[in-house]
Amino acid sequence: MDEANVNELLEAQAHVWNHIFSFINSMSLNCAVDLGIPDIIQNHGQPMNLTELLAALPTLNPTKARNIYRLMRILVHSGFFAQQNFSHGDGVQEDGYVLTNASRLLLKDNPLSVTPFLKVMLDPILTKPWDFLGIWFQSNDCTPFGTAHGKELWDYACHDPKLGNLFNEGMASDARLVSSVLIDKCKGSFEGLDSLVDVGGGTGTVGKAIAHAFPHLNCTVLDLPHVVAGLKDSGNLKYVGGDMFEDVPAADAVLLKSILHDWNDDECVKILKRCKEAISEQDKGVVIKKKVMIVDMVVMEKKKVNDESFNLMETQLFLDMLMMVLQTGRERREEEWAKLFFAAGFTNYNITPILGLRSLIELFP
Repeated sequence: MDEANVNELLEAQAHVWNHIFSFINSMSLNCAVDLGIPDIIQNHGQPMNLTELLAALPTLNPTKARNIYRLMRILVHSGFFAQQNFSHGDGVQEDGYVLTNASRLLLKDNPLSVTPFLKVMLDPILTKPWDFLGIWFQSNDCTPFGTAHGKELWDYACHDPKLGNLFNEGMASDARLVSSVLIDKCKGSFEGLDSLVDVGGGTGTVGKAIAHAFPHLNCTVLDLPHVVAGLKDSGNLKYVGGDMFEDVPAADAVLLKSILHDWNDDECVKILKRCKEAISEQDKGVVIKKKVMIVDMVVMEKKKVNDESFNLMETQLFLDMLMMVLQTGRERREEEWAKLFFAAGFTNYNITPILGLRSLIELFP
């Protein structure tokens, strides 16, 4: 075997190994969050050397202290922490750990913290179905989650309050981040509207943010009765229990934030038809450009992906696999979205890719 072939073989082996062990990144990050490391470094107020970090971990078993360096090394490599040279009062120079933009999103007091999303996605109940993916492909089961647990995700969550709460907290944390960007960058999309329904809006994280940002806008959060039970209306925000497959309250606009990717094509068309009905009622002769607003992923075309967007596309593909494992949904390319829109009776749509992994899609009847 010549040197070129040997090098290709070793590169191929390294590629396979890298993907075999890629789960170590997420599990190491989960460990750091469990130990409270991001908050410890933040509270230190300056670069934190290893000795200081060890001293600030009160639950650390002394026999494990020498391993914290190894945990931090992989997380520095992954971009969750960085090392910065700093000087002590005596002039001694050394490296200390500091946060990065990514680890700042894991701080407990960060209003846009993604930690709840991390905790639910890495919960053993949601990771177990991946062990059954190969079996699922050979069975008639609806999802690998159902294969692993004997019931589907929504049914499981209804009967397991702990998972249900964890899931709601995770979705709410994502909603806070998305609504912040949506309101900041898409103010024009709310102009001219007097009413809006947030379909599948959970406990109202997005609805509250929109209602607060646009006091003239009457906002309604629609979700299943048991989800909104006990939630109180306030100001220009109200809650309605119902089923989006059956009826959506009339409004100038209907918002679907991370809803349609949960469902298969036929189910999406049913939801979109209910939304179209909701915005089709006339309002005393006043002409308003009514619409459906969708916040979801539009999977990038590989031929249009450059080096900067490669990681974004990879994450989109990860999420598509997640939808396949946990539910019956999928992440869609533009032509797949368009097929759903036209099947539901919409004649025009506009895609604005302003939300990183996700886009704002506006549908017009």
